[in-house]
Amino acid sequence: MSIQFQPLPTDQVRHLRGTLRDIYDQPIAALVSDGVGAPCRHCLRNVPYGQGYLVLAWRPFRGLNPYAETGPIFLCADDCEAASRSDALPLMLVAPAYIVRGYTHDERICPGTGQVTATPRIRSYAARLLENPKVAFVDIRSASNNCFLCRVVRAE
Repeated sequence: MSIQFQPLPTDQVRHLRGTLRDIYDQPIAALVSDGVGAPCRHCLRNVPYGQGYLVLAWRPFRGLNPYAETGPIFLCADDCEAASRSDALPLMLVAPAYIVRGYTHDERICPGTGQVTATPRIRSYAARLLENPKVAFVDIRSASNNCFLCRVVRAE
């Protein structure tokens, strides 16, 4: 199974940066990176030391349902290039493990798919989940904070 890691869409990131309002229409916070722990969901890299980043509420789902989790995410404050859709593990994934979980076409958790996965095994586990036709996409989340990091889909 060929997979692709997806960044947040550029048009959505531009909107967030332009309005400085999150999905709840609350002000987006601006901070300065200490060089660790601020993974941008657009370029899929950690925000470098001394550069600004934004903290905002995000829900990576189109619809609302009990599984449509909202949580904090980070974005580079200045324009950054969207990461290419690729099967390469995003550079921001530097922790030892992450939650990897499959979702159905109606954006609900596919039972039995969620697992804390060692970072080197993320690609193979996501590919295995996407072999199941019931799994529409796979989300990668922080194992310590449950924050959304990126989505994995079948390669186009």
